[in-house]
Amino acid sequence: MKLKLLFAFLFLGQCLFAQNDTIKLNEVVVSDVQLRDNTVSQTVLQLNDSIIHQNQPALTSLLNYNSVIYFKENGYGMVSSASFRGTTAQQTAVLWNGININSQLLGQTDFNTVTTRDFNSISVKSGGGSVIYGSGAIGGTVHLNNEFQFKDQFRNELYLGYGSFNTINTQYRLNAGSEKWNTQISFSRNSSDNDYPFVGTDEKNTNGQYFNTTVNANIGYKINAKNVLKLYSQFYEDERHFALTSANAIKTKYRNYNTRNLLVWTNYSGAFTSNVKAAILKERYQYYDNIENDNFSFGEVKTFIGKYDVVYSISKKMKLNAIFDYTINEGEGEGIGEATRKIGSGVLLFKHQVSDSFMYEISGRKEITDAYQSPFLFSAGATYAVTKWYKLKLNGSHNFRIPTFNDLYWKPGGNLNLRPESAYQADFGQEFTFNGLKLTATAYYMKIKDMLRWLPTSEGYWAPVNTDKVQSYGAEVLLDYTKKIGAHELGLKGTYAYTVSEDETTKKQLIYVPYHKLTGAVSYSYKNMAAYYQTLYNGEVFTLSDNDPKYMVKDYLVSNFGIDYSIGKKSQYRLGAQVRNLTNEKYESVVSRLMPGRNYNITLTLIF
Repeated sequence: MKLKLLFAFLFLGQCLFAQNDTIKLNEVVVSDVQLRDNTVSQTVLQLNDSIIHQNQPALTSLLNYNSVIYFKENGYGMVSSASFRGTTAQQTAVLWNGININSQLLGQTDFNTVTTRDFNSISVKSGGGSVIYGSGAIGGTVHLNNEFQFKDQFRNELYLGYGSFNTINTQYRLNAGSEKWNTQISFSRNSSDNDYPFVGTDEKNTNGQYFNTTVNANIGYKINAKNVLKLYSQFYEDERHFALTSANAIKTKYRNYNTRNLLVWTNYSGAFTSNVKAAILKERYQYYDNIENDNFSFGEVKTFIGKYDVVYSISKKMKLNAIFDYTINEGEGEGIGEATRKIGSGVLLFKHQVSDSFMYEISGRKEITDAYQSPFLFSAGATYAVTKWYKLKLNGSHNFRIPTFNDLYWKPGGNLNLRPESAYQADFGQEFTFNGLKLTATAYYMKIKDMLRWLPTSEGYWAPVNTDKVQSYGAEVLLDYTKKIGAHELGLKGTYAYTVSEDETTKKQLIYVPYHKLTGAVSYSYKNMAAYYQTLYNGEVFTLSDNDPKYMVKDYLVSNFGIDYSIGKKSQYRLGAQVRNLTNEKYESVVSRLMPGRNYNITLTLIF
């Protein structure tokens, strides 16, 4: 009933704000307007189509080699979790077309369950973003977007890849449209025996096979000069056998089913721009503790979201933005039984372009729910262009991460009295742009309190409690350089992160947080030929909270090389080959979970 009343209010708001003025819509319609308009005082790394295609299809690979985020991977293709600015996996939010898709059960996204080629824009924003994006946006956010282009077009693309360990990657994409509509449909399938030999041993990865399938259908329609409808839909299914760490271990596997549907109505009326959003998400897992039988445990959450976002242009230099949303989570499964959570929130954002060189923005958020104690969240930032090529950025924010369904409702152990994890953060950035070179350097400091930990109880089971306090500080550097000379083009990209993230009580570095991470990539293209080399360095990490050096994961340096050649006047055919782990490095990011040595991949892309 409450959800129906909310939609009635949103519809009434649309009618009240409607005016007779018309506006010419931009050719490209973005899905995540907030990322474009309200993050100018923070650092955003944008990964374009060419970078997406150079990397393996899993989101882990793309971000591992092209961003400052550190990944903990339980073997290739297995469970992959992120650490952004020294935070936990639950403190990095992943947004699908502006909707937070972190699991309601675990509070995080498994980055090996996201296929990058399903999106035409992927961005990484450093720093807090809970005011706009809600729970988990503490260390940073990852944005997966599908953008519409309203123009005459009809393009088919078929991607075929085959590599070592019987690894098969396929995708078909259709992009068709006119000045009134745009349709994007894609189907992807990835699978691998994943039985790679361990470098320097006579053993190999056992029970590591996997497959995943993704279907996307996105449709945009311009009703008239003032109204646009957008529908985003995605289905994802996978099955992963969990690689064994010993010959006598029992073989297990895990299955995921995710569906996501989002409908957006955008209205442009004079000084007002409003968006009404309705989303239905579903996540389900099945865990088989012995693949020799059909018994499994499961968990499932359905999420319903209604959101109203309205922007009022006070003047050409001032904008006021209000967002209201209401979310219902309905979960069931082993451990949590049946549980429902309802959350309402209100957000207010103000942006002022004082002059050509100075801009500031402030915002606040408040949630109302009976599931936890909700704090007031805020963000404030400013940018100042000292010269045409040098800019300063400053941002401060209060962010949070709410307890998950497992934290609240798990039986036994769930704790209904948990407080959200709370984080205060400050960023200071500098941006240099000169003759094809863009260099961004950001220093930050963050304090996190009420971090959730599952601890043993006197009754013999584990339960979550708010215990830890953490301080994290460090620096991030992003480099992007492009130089064109005739038909030659040279590209250079790099990232570096220095991270200290320590428990305030013990003064010890958090486990699986490296002090240093470095990535670099060099690309060269001439006419129909392109080649690239990329490298990744991860510093050593502690695996125990006492930082015992005997139990560290060693640092490692891994590099890849690839070459592409296009055939045809319009590059209708593209042949590619890659050598991954070029130096045959023996490495792991998790104890006893070795990654592949040198391996190979060939690709064919057909455009018609």
